[in-house]
Amino acid sequence: MNRSTVPPSPLDEADGLIRFGPFEIDSDRFELRQNGHPVPVEPRTFDLIRFLARNIGRTVTRDEIFDAVWQGRIVSDAALSSQIRAARRALGDDGDAQQVIATIHGRGFRLRRRVASAQESEARVSGSTASARTGLPTLVVLPCTSLDSDGRGTVLAQGMTEDMITALSKNRWLRVIPRSTAFALNRIAENPAAIACTAGADYMVAGSVRRSGNRVRVAVQTIDTRDMRCLWSECFDRDMTDIFELQDEIARLVSARVATELGITEQQRAARQPRKNLGAWELYQLGSIEFYRFTGESNRRCQRLLRQAIQEDADFGAPYARLAYAMILEMVYFDGERVRARMDEALNLALRGVDCDDQDANTHFALGRVRLARCEYESAIDALEEALQLNPCLALCHCGLGDSFAYEGRLEEAISRFQTAIDLSPHDPFRWAFMSYRSLAHLFGRKFDEAAHWARRATQVPNAHFWAHANLVSALGHLSDGRQLPGAVEDLKRARPDFSRSFARERLFYIKDPAQLDIFLEGLRLAGIQER
Repeated sequence: MNRSTVPPSPLDEADGLIRFGPFEIDSDRFELRQNGHPVPVEPRTFDLIRFLARNIGRTVTRDEIFDAVWQGRIVSDAALSSQIRAARRALGDDGDAQQVIATIHGRGFRLRRRVASAQESEARVSGSTASARTGLPTLVVLPCTSLDSDGRGTVLAQGMTEDMITALSKNRWLRVIPRSTAFALNRIAENPAAIACTAGADYMVAGSVRRSGNRVRVAVQTIDTRDMRCLWSECFDRDMTDIFELQDEIARLVSARVATELGITEQQRAARQPRKNLGAWELYQLGSIEFYRFTGESNRRCQRLLRQAIQEDADFGAPYARLAYAMILEMVYFDGERVRARMDEALNLALRGVDCDDQDANTHFALGRVRLARCEYESAIDALEEALQLNPCLALCHCGLGDSFAYEGRLEEAISRFQTAIDLSPHDPFRWAFMSYRSLAHLFGRKFDEAAHWARRATQVPNAHFWAHANLVSALGHLSDGRQLPGAVEDLKRARPDFSRSFARERLFYIKDPAQLDIFLEGLRLAGIQER
């Protein structure tokens, strides 16, 4: 019998269920279960797994999948690749092992007839730990609890849970368990650890709500489910004026701060992984570690790691975006040669990142920064505004848009964006730039005291770049501050011994208004910085 005509297993539709290995698909309830426990999947991923299961043992082509899952709508190959990755994760598989879903190169995909049981899977990975997980992390938001004895906070608690799930889901690198699944697990599991285990979650967000008169306190914490260790916690005290505004504000702050903390945690986890376990996600995280060191050498290491991530998974958009931005920063912050070919490569990488996932705010952010470096000012603002439409909680996008606004002379709007970035992510690894770019906007507005204040704060961040020191020196030069200026110049020279006005003029090639550049350079001259 030809393989393409192998009939489905006779157990496929027994009792209205499709069963394979430890899994079963319940089409009536739109539920995937493993050993009887629900496995959270998005609707499109569920449809894909069900289609593959109905054709178990047979290689199905991409066109067949497009017809069955997307009903013939025209979608990109990247969309299919994204769904295949999601299906593999849901089934405990990955692109390297392919023990459940096999890629048949040049033909399509096949769900293997024999899928390992939980016991076999456990035996295969005997001796390994949760830290061996590869790929995107999964997070579950537990239903917020109301601590009010009269139950008045219940509605607010439920609304906070939904809004936090919605806000966190805008981080495309984070797999957030849907609300319905999270609430169902909360009803059947005995404790938070059991919920995390059943959901397959790497991280957990839990919160509580308390009311006192017209005041409300929302407490939120993020937990690493491997050891139930609290990674981050914070209390938000607010007046109860508009419940929806309150929920929106706290959800935005929680999303931004949780994303920052989990991003750092994922970088640390990737750094501990054995080299043989590094997939595209881990290589991307290692590249991010180097990116945030903000040195010329680390920038080059970052670019090498991101290129490896792209080789590992050509449909993963994040490495393209970060690589494009790293190349731009090399030309601005370090000694990278500014040539048209490099600019074009950075643009192509950013566009490829958007093509891989046009719903990822980070890819549009990178495109906006590349457009700015190419002096395509209006297009840069368009890309950054699109990024914030996709994820209003992304502090880096507010900072990037503020920077573009500053070069357009829209200084008040710029300063507002920088403040939003600081408020959203006060511990962001890029926070020195939030403050440094803000100091530059104040400098352009000739508010030198404020420029010096924010530049000084930027220089106190451990990974601050020498441009923060340069902004401080320029502001103090305009202020003729003989007390602080010598130390600031010394710090700048220590950070960049060959810093000069000509170097600054060359590296700030993207500033649109020559008058703004003149203000900056004049401050350096007044501070005693040499032309060459």
